[in-house]
Amino acid sequence: MPAAGDDEITNLIADIVAASKLPPKARATLVRPSVNSLASLAYERGLLPAALDELLALVTTPSQLDQASLGVHHALEEPGVLSRAYPVLFNLLDTAAIRPQLAHLLALITRRKHVRPFRIQNLLNLSRQTGNDPTLVGLLRVYKDYYPEIIVGEAVRGRASAFKHPDPSWRERMDELQEAHLQQTQERMSRPRDAFRVHKSVGRGQRKTALPSVHTTHATEDSVTLEEIENVQSFVDKMDKLELPNQLVAVLADPLLQKLLLLRPSAESYMRVANWLNAALQEVVDGDADETTLWEMMDVVRDFVVQIKNLPATVLNFFAHFFQLWNGEGSKTCIFQILVYTPLHDFDELYKHIFQPFEAAVADNKPATQLELLNMYTNLVHHWTSVLRSSKNIPAHASRTITSTVQHAGTLALALLQTGPTLSSESAILALYEQNLALLTDEALRSRVRIQLPPSALIYLLVLSQSLATVARLCRIMASYKRGFETAMKVRAGAGTTVDASSYSQDEVNRYNGNLLDIVNLLWRMHAFGVERGDVEQGCMLPAAARERLGRYAAAADRGVVTLAAALSLSYSPVLCLQSSEALRALEVRRIAADEAVETRHAGPASQESLRRLATSGGIRLGFNGYRASVLEALRAKGMPGVEELLKASMPSAAKAIESWAAGKEA
Repeated sequence: MPAAGDDEITNLIADIVAASKLPPKARATLVRPSVNSLASLAYERGLLPAALDELLALVTTPSQLDQASLGVHHALEEPGVLSRAYPVLFNLLDTAAIRPQLAHLLALITRRKHVRPFRIQNLLNLSRQTGNDPTLVGLLRVYKDYYPEIIVGEAVRGRASAFKHPDPSWRERMDELQEAHLQQTQERMSRPRDAFRVHKSVGRGQRKTALPSVHTTHATEDSVTLEEIENVQSFVDKMDKLELPNQLVAVLADPLLQKLLLLRPSAESYMRVANWLNAALQEVVDGDADETTLWEMMDVVRDFVVQIKNLPATVLNFFAHFFQLWNGEGSKTCIFQILVYTPLHDFDELYKHIFQPFEAAVADNKPATQLELLNMYTNLVHHWTSVLRSSKNIPAHASRTITSTVQHAGTLALALLQTGPTLSSESAILALYEQNLALLTDEALRSRVRIQLPPSALIYLLVLSQSLATVARLCRIMASYKRGFETAMKVRAGAGTTVDASSYSQDEVNRYNGNLLDIVNLLWRMHAFGVERGDVEQGCMLPAAARERLGRYAAAADRGVVTLAAALSLSYSPVLCLQSSEALRALEVRRIAADEAVETRHAGPASQESLRRLATSGGIRLGFNGYRASVLEALRAKGMPGVEELLKASMPSAAKAIESWAAGKEA
């Protein structure tokens, strides 16, 4: 059903079509208001195909409408047609009435192949005849870019036309529509935008920035400029002959120049970029430029770095200078996104010159900032993982840099959980270690990067989380560490790998075993906060006095039914009790569906004693280990296999119970 606006458009078109068949004097009403209303509605809502076809038929066939009513702007689907019409358009320059528009159009489409000696001579003659017409001077300056040795300075010293668009608002609206269409097309086709043309700013509303555009003025007749490149084939064929533009810092905003510098890298080129950035920063420091200009420049730097997936050393050096002077105000998010692509250098050097001054500048003790910092380090580890996977030679410092980064991020994570103890914080922390885990489980890299454990306090805070997803994700990480340690312990030193049995101290191994045993005590052994094995067990770092008080509280609150030792097990844990009860209910339903006599249903939560009583009172017969294995199976079926993985990796009895249950036996 068409909207009210569509009906109005249809009616307006019908009125205009009817008016187009009558001479102006024979019309009962003026047609201009209807034309204005239609133009306004079409601008706001667009036109449906039927209405567009009817309108096109109206403006392309003879009618009684005047030229003002018929005027519409045209957009070319294929700009190449203008290049083919170049000789015709050029020969019309002596027509004064349309010269400004023609000169503007020619300035946009002119390429080296169009600049011929006879055209240069004609332009010079026409410019002298018209008293240095500004539009002709502007076109001559475009020609001069290609042949500066022929068109000398005197010929272009006059005032040049700025080539302003006749209807900027229409042009901006068209840009918005084309950009929206292009974005939809890219999303639908899943392919990047073709970027084999220099971005031109003549007559178009471009994003304002302090950066210069690509402009080459020192070209010769034998050289090729970037401005002449039209497509990928042209770029490939002429890449070795391409002249670099005047201002190489334009690389930050122009994809084509970025490709050229990537394929023809030059230390001198990037040094020129860094010098420009440092000069721009100094202008801000000296008060010669405002901060708005600085952050516009930073946005472009961000786009450049994200595009090439690399932070050039010269730009990194610029940030080392910048962070010493920066007070943390402005677009912090932009800097976070740039630093994600920091090169894999020695961590101590990176921290001293980049990360420490950056953290000092942005520090405000707010959880949001701490979360951004943590996400930055997570994405940085992801970037380094990608770099190492594609590298033939792994740097000797790679393991040390990554483990130091993860260790530092772990300290930030612990602070985040204290200032902002939310589920989003927990998820971000786990994402850090999961990203690190992706590197540690990579076939080619796991023997080159050692495991860096989270701080013990962080592990215990997460395992005691109110979120089951958090507990399951943590258990999966810890189980993967278990396999990593076991693999490393089997490798002798000097076996050709970076990580071997000598990579971990006994203290590290003991700490990990203590973390693991504490989690097993909570979930499986019903021995929460136990410290009988003082050389390994840490009791989740719970002080003895607090443990005793909690024990008395649990006994009093539940009248001695549940002890503190069992309060965080599969049956009683606040995050696991519902899953455990549902798993037991599902078992009872399946038994009933199989025509087994089930006279009594378990009230829950289940314990070894309650399951024994259930079997003698007409309920299902189920061993305690079988029940716990069914709970782990249910968690795995819901996409949370971490608890099962950890218990199987660390507890032989748990692994046996799970295997027996899977084989259809009672444990």
